[in-house]
Amino acid sequence: MAKQLLGKEVTAAMDQRLQERVTALKERGVSPKLAIIRCGEDPSDLSYEKGAESRAARIGVEVQKFLLPGDVNKQCLMETIDQVNADTSIHGCLLFRPLPAHLRQDQDEICNHLAAAKDVDCMTDLSIAGVFTGKDLGFAPCTPQACMEILHHYGIDPKGKRAVVIGRSLVVGKPVAMMLLAENATVTICHTKTVDTPAIARQADILISAAGVLGSLTKDYVRPGQVVIDVSINWDENKPNSKGGLGAMSGDAVYEEVEPIVEAITPVPGGVGSVTTSVLISHVVEAARRTLA
Repeated sequence: MAKQLLGKEVTAAMDQRLQERVTALKERGVSPKLAIIRCGEDPSDLSYEKGAESRAARIGVEVQKFLLPGDVNKQCLMETIDQVNADTSIHGCLLFRPLPAHLRQDQDEICNHLAAAKDVDCMTDLSIAGVFTGKDLGFAPCTPQACMEILHHYGIDPKGKRAVVIGRSLVVGKPVAMMLLAENATVTICHTKTVDTPAIARQADILISAAGVLGSLTKDYVRPGQVVIDVSINWDENKPNSKGGLGAMSGDAVYEEVEPIVEAITPVPGGVGSVTTSVLISHVVEAARRTLA
């Protein structure tokens, strides 16, 4: 039976460290604050916002919300971002994306309007550049960073290990590959055009699946001794849920096939996703600390 890499254990440890850091910052006159900019009332945005607010309150981080209508125009949204940029009491900003449909053609311009120093959710080009260059130009995406936090918490050192990442998006695949490389892993990225992905995946010591395809990671992709980080959140209509019916979240992995083979694995739910809000708040705390440098 594989060891379960549980997100709740990681967040508990992170929260304790963050509380101590926030206390120290407040003693120096800095109270970390997160700005949340939301356009409209998308249910997934509301759910994540609730989780972020709860986590922030637990850590002692302030939250200031800028709630805009779903039909907000570009100028109003840009002016709101200007307000966040200019407010020295705000250290980090979460802008929910994707933006409403009428703004999506301008999404890159709007996101890059945010000051990189306050970009705690990696929505600017400078933050992405920071991930690839190893410079403090912003912050890494929260989900890839959550993968790394899980590895760190459970004492899984990427140094010298073979890591395979399935997926090449700028949201997870490419950033997490760069993070693993920065910690001296030998990294291979697989994607939809890769020839014989299962054979490559079986060579990995650390296997990170971010394909976003339900049931795509089968027993053919794994071998004994591997650590599997299942990043994706999919909906499985045939999976029993807590209410006794069918329909529940699931990852890429066919869990009942993969879990008996590998050494360790993150469950879905309860794995990577549960760590992301702690990472977001940790970025706000770090952004506040940088103002003292």
